[in-house]
Amino acid sequence: MPSAAVLEQKKQIVADLNKQISESCTGILVDYEGINVADDTKLRKELREAGVKYSVVKNNLLKLAIEGTSLEGLSEHLNGTTALATSNEDYVVAAKILNTFASKNEKVFNIKSGYLDGEIISVEKIVSLAKLPSKEILLATVCNVFNAPIASFARAVQAIVDKSGEQPAAEAAE
Repeated sequence: MPSAAVLEQKKQIVADLNKQISESCTGILVDYEGINVADDTKLRKELREAGVKYSVVKNNLLKLAIEGTSLEGLSEHLNGTTALATSNEDYVVAAKILNTFASKNEKVFNIKSGYLDGEIISVEKIVSLAKLPSKEILLATVCNVFNAPIASFARAVQAIVDKSGEQPAAEAAE
């Protein structure tokens, strides 16, 4: 039987995990068994720089954290070694980084499952997310789409002005 202090510590860990999950827009569970320290350090650094929180979690504590939530179905993936990567703002960045890393290290690192806005998603959807452009690129694309008609209109108006400007110059030469 664990001591009261240990039990209180575990309750706090479960509460922190629950808060981390509920505040995140996306999360990905991975199996990291066999990854070496150097690769793990590089992966953690890349995730941290992208604003993704990545931590190794105990399966039982994570089960308790998701118990009674819409993510309770993730429990079936909580076996073996488990790490959780969560992002509070960017839906794509964690999937991109982890999918790239998993494809380079297939034998020692695998994506188990994940969630998006409180809904469990499959590994296939995570791979699809990883293939999406970043938020900044998507926003730039949308801005270009909005700017295209305005730019075309401006060019048309400028062409009319240029054309009408040529007429008087031609008449002045006569």
